[in-house]
Amino acid sequence: DPDRKTEVVLLACGSFNPITNMHLRLFELAKDYFHETGKYKVIKGIISPVSDAYKKKGLISANHRVTMAKLATKNSDWVEVDDWESSQSEWLETLKVLRYHHQKLLSPDATNSLEDAVPLPKLGRKRKQEPNRHEPIKRKNQSPDIKSVPQVKLLCGSDMLESFGIPNLWKLEDITEIVEKHGLVCISRAGNNVQKFIYESDILWRHKNNIHLVEEWITNDISSTKIRRALRRGQSIRYLVPDVVRTYIEKNNLYSPESEDRNAGVVLAPLQKLASDSKN
Repeated sequence: DPDRKTEVVLLACGSFNPITNMHLRLFELAKDYFHETGKYKVIKGIISPVSDAYKKKGLISANHRVTMAKLATKNSDWVEVDDWESSQSEWLETLKVLRYHHQKLLSPDATNSLEDAVPLPKLGRKRKQEPNRHEPIKRKNQSPDIKSVPQVKLLCGSDMLESFGIPNLWKLEDITEIVEKHGLVCISRAGNNVQKFIYESDILWRHKNNIHLVEEWITNDISSTKIRRALRRGQSIRYLVPDVVRTYIEKNNLYSPESEDRNAGVVLAPLQKLASDSKN
């Protein structure tokens, strides 16, 4: 049936230090894009803040970053925060986080997830045998036009895509598996040269059908770095982050010259890892 839609889950990984209106907009832009193609149905967005073990300069504790992200998405009916990655004691490659969420969709019961929400009827095949767990009528209407397993796609800004080009930051085989098995949704500012970047990479070019480029016509240049800078200088960040996040930052006095110096001089976890891998 050509009218069947593929279900998509959007996964955003990153520091979210702090989460900003721009991060939230990425989800909306990606969802609009997928729905406009007529081929996809976005069923969920997941924000997965990186763990403290990432060791990025100025990275404040994961529990604050997760709390802010939860506050920011409290009134979203489709974007949620997952703290599995942030609670790991060591840094995990993005691919492993993608795999985890893919696995969790295949068998929601298997992973020790915090949100044991009502399972979506289209996920588990084993549930079909259970008598009347979901009204059968509804199930019949749903199954014809939805392709079974949702795809988990990595949602990113053009800076993340371009970071694929930074030596030793990403493993080549990880990039390959991300674009081959899952897919990328890259939000870029109108006129940004993401196409050129894809063209210049053989791996990205080979899988370019699995890289969705979304043009952001209403430009949004808010970055966490700029937010932290404003806060260090005592300037207002109102209308740049959700109000609940701003209140939380003020109440806990989160960003300061001291917090910005955290991890100064420490090598970023992925670079450390690659260095030690190449020695062995």
